[in-house]
Amino acid sequence: MSNIQIRNLTFGYDLQGINLFEETDVTIDSSWKLGLVGRNGRGKTTFLKLLLGQLPNKGRITYQESFRYFPQPIADKKQLTFTVLETMADFEQWQIEKELNLLKVDPDVLWRQFDTLSGGEQTKVLLALLFVDDVHFPLIDEPTNHLDIVGRQQVADYLKAKKQGFIVVSHDRLFIDEVVDHILSIERSQIVLYQGNFSVYEDQKKQRDAYELEQNEKLQKEIERLKQTAREKAAWSKEREGDKYGKSNQKGSGAIFDTGFIGARAARTMKRSKTIEHRLEGQIEEKEGLLKDIEQTELLRLKFEPTHHKRLIEVKNLQLSYDGSPLFKPINFQLNKGDRLAIIGPNGSGKSSLLAYLLGHFKGTATGEIVRPDRLTISLVRQNYEDNKGTLQAFAKEQQLDYQQLLMNLRQLGTDRFVFENRIEDMSMGQRKRIEMAKSLVTPAELFLWDEPLNYLDVFNQEQLEQVIQAENPTMVIIEHDEVFIERVATKKVILEKP
Repeated sequence: MSNIQIRNLTFGYDLQGINLFEETDVTIDSSWKLGLVGRNGRGKTTFLKLLLGQLPNKGRITYQESFRYFPQPIADKKQLTFTVLETMADFEQWQIEKELNLLKVDPDVLWRQFDTLSGGEQTKVLLALLFVDDVHFPLIDEPTNHLDIVGRQQVADYLKAKKQGFIVVSHDRLFIDEVVDHILSIERSQIVLYQGNFSVYEDQKKQRDAYELEQNEKLQKEIERLKQTAREKAAWSKEREGDKYGKSNQKGSGAIFDTGFIGARAARTMKRSKTIEHRLEGQIEEKEGLLKDIEQTELLRLKFEPTHHKRLIEVKNLQLSYDGSPLFKPINFQLNKGDRLAIIGPNGSGKSSLLAYLLGHFKGTATGEIVRPDRLTISLVRQNYEDNKGTLQAFAKEQQLDYQQLLMNLRQLGTDRFVFENRIEDMSMGQRKRIEMAKSLVTPAELFLWDEPLNYLDVFNQEQLEQVIQAENPTMVIIEHDEVFIERVATKKVILEKP
């Protein structure tokens, strides 16, 4: 058992002009299973890179362990999986096979080309490699992306059974709840350490926020009182200034226009009032510095345009195939106005192919029947959005979006304004996902098709999406592996079963 000690850590990116971490102190026990949480752009992946020594910083990070980051970069994905792993770490074949068995993966994947593995298989293979190594301390960044519900549970069980500690970043609430015993939360002005899982963190944070909100309200009232006093003193000072110009003072010196006496008295009075003003300004500044920056989310808007059609889609005995091999058993469903249909199934069962078929983009063969209106306006969130490039203004023009509305959606999703100046391809994955989501929200549509919308989005964004869906009641087809989200927003489900 040893500690990772961070002292006076300060770091910020030049493009942002602000520090993500400011004289941060924290001590992490290496035996902990630590969940690293926080809003997108708050610095979770940056924090891991700082531990890895990949970024220059002010401060001191001391540790006895050396770190290893997940997901590991792959130099050549066309090689055999075993060969890929061999180039990255030293291990015996039986060791990697043991880890794969624990992850419920057939060890035969080792003898397949790495780029032919599914996203879930690639994730599990790289996790197996991470834990074959008992020398390095694991830093695990978003392991649940591309994993279906069963896969997420398998990885959660795998991590829970591990004796060694690790740091894991994930936005899957159930997953992080199951696997961690401590939470490190990167908040606006501080890093806060919690003992317990995600549920404990949420409960304690709500209590802290409620207390801080009460203190904020008291401070705001005190600040407003001080500002009002300052305004009154400033007005009084200005009024005294007028005494120097022709005001009579028959009771003062006896002269009707004794401007010398009046001017001196006014100057003394004004000096006192200015001193009071400066003192009040100092008090206001001090009070404002005490205000806590509680995480608050804004309500999103979704441009749902209800259709006059009562039924948008009806599918009868539909089956999709590639090269004569069916992806799933025949399915039947109806999508009526206001329905929110969740497509459920394991990785490789044809969920995204079904979405492509509904869009008219499916490249395989289809049997069965589909009935839908000739014209239907659709808004899409894609799983792969790497073709979003360039400046936000050029992107909005290309996509025929209202630029100001796009920016407003991004702000409401928690994107900082300084990010707006960056090119999309230079942004973090969470920021790029917000752009894809904001695009869909601002696109007027009768039907919304969302393929894994929660990937890379933080918990606050997830709650925002739940709220806007429940408020607007749009007609939707959703593919998502987050069980909490599906239970809260879906009105019906279609389960895809492999033939």
